[in-house]
Amino acid sequence: MQPLLLASQSPRRKYLLEQAGILFEIVPSQIDENSFNHRRPETHVKKLALAKAEEIGMQNPDRWVIGADTVVFINESILEKPTSKVDARKMLQLLSGKTHQVYTGFAIYNYQQKHRYVDHVKTDVKFKVLSHEEIEWYLQTEEPYDKAGAYAIQGLGASMIKKINGSYTNVVGLPVCEVVEHLMNTGVVAR
Repeated sequence: MQPLLLASQSPRRKYLLEQAGILFEIVPSQIDENSFNHRRPETHVKKLALAKAEEIGMQNPDRWVIGADTVVFINESILEKPTSKVDARKMLQLLSGKTHQVYTGFAIYNYQQKHRYVDHVKTDVKFKVLSHEEIEWYLQTEEPYDKAGAYAIQGLGASMIKKINGSYTNVVGLPVCEVVEHLMNTGVVAR
């Protein structure tokens, strides 16, 4: 069987799939993520994950494709990747001392086999109260700028997190347990 296609250039998703022993190739989606603006985070991430998977799947009709999207949700607002240092600062100030949710939608798609599976996973993450100095220090690193919510749980951002309730890999960017379970249940990867 040919390797799966990952419709993402996220180094975190790449790492997680490698750790799970999944054979795959990276074919990043070119979907304009700004054209997706759903108020409900679970709808937002599922629609975007499916759009990414379908785009790559239609270009490679005989291949299995994984699409994914991750957002942070707090105070009825979706936080994606910050657009600037000012934006990242606002996000970290908003998350400071509070619990937020991380949603990752994932889609497993095969055009030829008419297989379309979409789901999402939600994890609660509690931040400690961040001082002005801690936020400014973190903003000087490269870490906040390509992450939903402006932090990386698997990196320096771990020092800001008091606790999580739910899937750790979901917060990193891909709920590995759920993705692998579906791939096994459909026979895409061996048990």
